[in-house]
Amino acid sequence: MSEQAPEPHGLEFGLDTFGDVTLDPATGERLGHPAVIRTIVEQAVLAEEVGVDVFNIGEHHRDDFAVSAPDVVLAAIAARTERIGLGTAVTVLSSDDPVRVYERFATLDALSDGRAEITLGRGSFTESFPLFGYDLADYERLFTEKLDLWAALQGEQPVTWDRGELRAPLRDARVYPSTERGSIPTWIGVGGSPESVVRAARYGFPLMLAIIGGEPSRFAPFTDLYRRALDEFELAPRPIGVHSPGFVADTDDEAREQLFPHFKANRDRIGAERGWAPATREQYDAEVDHGALFVGSPETVARKIADAVRALGIQRFDLKYSNGTMPHDQLLRSIELYGTRVAPRVRELLAVEPAGVSG
Repeated sequence: MSEQAPEPHGLEFGLDTFGDVTLDPATGERLGHPAVIRTIVEQAVLAEEVGVDVFNIGEHHRDDFAVSAPDVVLAAIAARTERIGLGTAVTVLSSDDPVRVYERFATLDALSDGRAEITLGRGSFTESFPLFGYDLADYERLFTEKLDLWAALQGEQPVTWDRGELRAPLRDARVYPSTERGSIPTWIGVGGSPESVVRAARYGFPLMLAIIGGEPSRFAPFTDLYRRALDEFELAPRPIGVHSPGFVADTDDEAREQLFPHFKANRDRIGAERGWAPATREQYDAEVDHGALFVGSPETVARKIADAVRALGIQRFDLKYSNGTMPHDQLLRSIELYGTRVAPRVRELLAVEPAGVSG
């Protein structure tokens, strides 16, 4: 079991992107994947400049997202930055090899002078499974086995592991390069399954809740379950984070109007694959007003984040700032406002009325 997870601390602010393919505002056409990847690096550089704590990149294997190798893009960002943490949102461990993932992120950790972290998950998109020769019928077993091996690799000592049926065993294996801190800080991404919450606690990994629909406060039973499970496993408290989509503009109206066409295009494309009805403006406004969309002016978004922190007792909030085809210049403005105005305002609000649940 890993001892690498940090103790809960003051609230951190992260930014998440899936590398969504954006539009060229001059032509209205989709940018190519190479151009999108280069803009992500520029967005991360700005995130550090405006004081954001962590920048995370998701992994996808489909044409509407440009990043299939987050660690490579994060390495490019590491070369352009000095302070900001560099992580994933998420790494699909089920369709990768834990040893190779560890090696890649240990390399990133070296290049970034100890700034690498990782969020592991099963992934809500499944394109990587057939692409890399995995059977979707093994979806749950793959993640269970590979997470167990990942946990065994923490500490970077010789590993003997033979608890899997789908992955070959290891005998006194070492993983290289080693890191200076002896492990890769690891979060477990969870969409709301109690079993997944307990599993994260069992391994002693921090919990990252993906709240992408509905009132954030409805996830309080999951954060409570996680804390109770840590107690039952006799483990020290671990941080809890929230990942949610959103967009910050100078005014509430500007934020809503700029985001909606891109939100709808993205949701409708994915919805057509999954049998969802097209998104309506009424549904969108309801999610902004009362649900998981953190959209509005800096003051509005800050108050909504502060409410979520109080309701859930979290130590990290990651805004998924990339929203479908939304252009690069609008994303840059959102990043700027998030770092310079939202994060400081949240801290002010919490200083007056702190969270009632401690991690």
